[in-house]
Amino acid sequence: MPIVLCRVDDRLVHGQVVVGWGRPLDVQRIVLVDDDVRASEWEQELYRMAAPPEMAVEFATAREAAPKLAGWERGKERVLVLVGAIPTALDLATLAPAVLTRLNLGGIHSGPERTERLRYLYLSEREADMLHALARAGLDISAQDLPTSRAVPLKEIG
Repeated sequence: MPIVLCRVDDRLVHGQVVVGWGRPLDVQRIVLVDDDVRASEWEQELYRMAAPPEMAVEFATAREAAPKLAGWERGKERVLVLVGAIPTALDLATLAPAVLTRLNLGGIHSGPERTERLRYLYLSEREADMLHALARAGLDISAQDLPTSRAVPLKEIG
C-alpha cells in the first residue's frame, strides 16, 4: 500500500491525526519525521501512547526516512508520514524528490513572523517561500484540517 498522506502538523501525533485522518484512511503505520523527537526516548513514548495499538509509530530523521520512502510507497502497510515543520518537509522532499508527490498542510499554529492564512494555518514568508519552491519542484501542496474539509490549494493560500 502507498504512503496515504504526508502531513505537516506541528502537534505531531494527536487525536486529529489519529482519529480524524488515521482511521478514515485506514493508516497502519505513522512515521514521525523529526530530529528532536528521534533523539528523545521520552517524547517517543508519549507519541506512541497517543496512537491506538493497531497503528505502529516509527520515528526517524529526514535523512533516515528519505531512503525508506520508496519502500513504504511499495509496501503493504498504509503509511502516514508526519512532520512537525515545513523545513523538515523541505528536507525530506529534497532528499527523496521522486517519491513524495503530495504534501498536506494541517495544524501549523501562530508563531513569530507568522500570519494567519487559514484558521488552522499560519505561515511566515520564509515558510511560504519554501512551500512555493516545493510546488515549483512538482509537489502538489494543499491545506486541509480534516479529510471531510475542502482541500485548499497552495495558490489560494498565498
